[in-house]
Amino acid sequence: MTLVPLITDIAMKAGCTDRAKCEAVLADAVAKRISLVEALLDSELVEEVLFAKTLAATTGLDFQEESELDLTSPLHNRFPAKIALRHRLLPASIDGKNMCLMTYDPFDLEAKQSVGRDLQKDVTWVVSTRYQIMEGLRIGYGVGAEHFDELIEGRDQSANDDDLAQEVTQLDEDDEEASVMNFVNQIFREALRERATDIHLEPLEKNLRIRYRVDGALQSVTVPPEIRALQNSLISRLKIMAQLDIAERRLPQDGRINLELDGEPIDVRVATIPSVNGESVALRLLTRQQFDMSMLGLDAQSEATIKELLGKPNGIILVTGPTGSGKSTTLYTFLKELNTVDTRIVSIEDPVENKLDGVIQIAVKPEIGLTFAGGLRSILRGDPNIIMVGEMRDLETTEIAIRGALTGHLVFSTLHTNDAVAGISRLLDMGVEPFLIASSVQAFIAQRLVRKLCEHCAVPDDSLDDSYLQSIGFPLENKHLILEAKGCRACRDTGYRGRLAIVEICLMNGALQELVTANANYHQLRDQASINGMITLRNYGWQKVSEGITTIAEVLTNTAAAGDA
Repeated sequence: MTLVPLITDIAMKAGCTDRAKCEAVLADAVAKRISLVEALLDSELVEEVLFAKTLAATTGLDFQEESELDLTSPLHNRFPAKIALRHRLLPASIDGKNMCLMTYDPFDLEAKQSVGRDLQKDVTWVVSTRYQIMEGLRIGYGVGAEHFDELIEGRDQSANDDDLAQEVTQLDEDDEEASVMNFVNQIFREALRERATDIHLEPLEKNLRIRYRVDGALQSVTVPPEIRALQNSLISRLKIMAQLDIAERRLPQDGRINLELDGEPIDVRVATIPSVNGESVALRLLTRQQFDMSMLGLDAQSEATIKELLGKPNGIILVTGPTGSGKSTTLYTFLKELNTVDTRIVSIEDPVENKLDGVIQIAVKPEIGLTFAGGLRSILRGDPNIIMVGEMRDLETTEIAIRGALTGHLVFSTLHTNDAVAGISRLLDMGVEPFLIASSVQAFIAQRLVRKLCEHCAVPDDSLDDSYLQSIGFPLENKHLILEAKGCRACRDTGYRGRLAIVEICLMNGALQELVTANANYHQLRDQASINGMITLRNYGWQKVSEGITTIAEVLTNTAAAGDA
């Protein structure tokens, strides 16, 4: 029996309901000379675990879901990374000359020939799922391990880091076999697969640490143990891509990389920082997002309030919060909502993080005199309808923005404050006159980002007693709706997957405007805002907890510095 009918029969036994489609997928794989099992799994016509078990039973092999080896320590010295990663084989156990190898494609003759040729061991084969094997390879060998081994093999044993860094600068970017570049690209691919927003390459005393920021939290990445020896070459590669001076290692540098990986365009903001152990590199991944109001995860009432604010003909709308709270994303979403052919929108930012079609975006350049204040003056002379100022940093910028709002423009900007009402205090501290705040500002919108529970593993949380819930202000009638983060392989055992915004909207109207003009203190302003209907950040968070979207711990962590803490 040839492979196509055999694998088709296995697929049908494993629950595939469309034989014709299965045969078409396999025939296409034969024509393209790619793995039949790989093509079938990619088609999602079969459930992976059931297919692997059926495949094992049909071929007479055992099914093994997990490796018996300790994958937390590098596997390089126990099984060659080149073989493991090229043929996607994971050692299940190694005992002297005996070895058990996991595969999800027992029909891969090239893999078996490679193992038989290069390893002097007696091999037993078992079947596992593709997901389990790929996870084991990622954990056991680290990101980019295959390209790393190629680079190590091709390196002169007498070469030092500086020599290798010089070699990297001479690599042809069109050469797909350039191992350093492939290794760097694999770091980007892995980060995108993990939904990371940032990559950090941090030199320590004895090794180079790579970490991804996923859903706001830093996660260490397994890397080959010898990577410290190639630190300079990797950093040089990144600096070349960002058009930075590779010879300058004493001063911080900033740059940008525009690249395309697997058909996806990505902008990368690069910042290098000199440290006692070498240069540290921070990479901010700016993928081309589709900004949409639904991305913010707002409840119906808050979304309706914001859309009403966006319909105002003039005034200032300020989004407040600490760094990393999603203020820029929220402003871009507002601009996307208002971006029509009959509206002229101009922004001035530091830096321009995302490019919006139809919006005129200006990046500040203080070294040539293009500051927020100077750029904003020019913008006001350019007949805009809507203006976005990246941040209200000083009195001059703020006063020009207020002047724009009072002369018929809708202005968006950000402030670094703990809550919405604190935005009033911040403007007063800058020296803005109270009557100007009352007459120009339409609303302060404070926000935080909280992680969303993984839908696959969230479980009820009955560990919290009533006295504790009362002390933090959680409504006891919703106690039975509280969920906790358990962790599973879908969320990398974090219990969370994705983030959403929790907001606090302080509308500047009526009695609150009078209190601002009268120089009322923060507590008076906050009390009046609550009377006007403002839902605090924490209470908004409790709504999301009651909806089973996030956890008590996430809300407490992200509202600890807010006024209702």
